[in-house]
Amino acid sequence: MRGHFRYFVWDPFLLVSQIITIQAIFYGLLGLWVFLTDTISGYSPSLDQIFLFKVISVKDLHGRCLAGSFLLNSLCCSSVLWYFVQRTKLCLDFTVTAHLIHLCLCWWYSSAFPSTFSWWLLNIICVTVMCVCAEFLCMRTEMKAIPLSMGVKTDL
Repeated sequence: MRGHFRYFVWDPFLLVSQIITIQAIFYGLLGLWVFLTDTISGYSPSLDQIFLFKVISVKDLHGRCLAGSFLLNSLCCSSVLWYFVQRTKLCLDFTVTAHLIHLCLCWWYSSAFPSTFSWWLLNIICVTVMCVCAEFLCMRTEMKAIPLSMGVKTDL
């Protein structure tokens, strides 16, 4: 494929390893943010806060703290996407994949399909924040000037 800026061969091992890496860091950082907000607000940490959709609400302090944890996680995961994926075109794909896996795990954990408006609104906002910030970071990297001189000195 001559004449293209980049040539990519479909590599399923790379793709699966990137998905697993991003998902692991997604839950690791989310667990850290939930733990920190629980420590500050005085709640005891639980997996319910990550996987049970009924816990997310904006009516009480605990639900708002959890929503803040998810939003902070989206900001941090955008830099994870920038580091591991490094392609603006792929940010939406990896963001949606991470959140679809999260949806499936929440569905499995709670034995019910998430049905609360606050859970859906929070996840839509998190997908948007994570994707837009990751695309911004990747675009800045991709738009850096490509050095044209290869160490050759020319005398004018």
